[in-house]
Amino acid sequence: MYITFKELRDIKHALPTGSVSRIAHELNVEEQTVRNYFGAQKYKDGEIAGLQVQPGPDGGIVHIEDTRIIEMARHIIEEAHQHQPSSN
Repeated sequence: MYITFKELRDIKHALPTGSVSRIAHELNVEEQTVRNYFGAQKYKDGEIAGLQVQPGPDGGIVHIEDTRIIEMARHIIEEAHQHQPSSN
């Protein structure tokens, strides 16, 4: 999967509070691994998250090999939107 770094960060910022912990718990990875996936670079406490960033627009192009974290993040964002009260 290819995505811009900006899109990846936008997904991270759209996640509700506690989502990093939820993703880590459900995928059985360290929380820092999830943070690293979304652009952090603290590898002492977490693993490299199977992505490569190449120079390009919007912070570069990210090639994601393991899409489980981003898929779960998108699912959590969708859940959050479904549970928001309608303004109608």
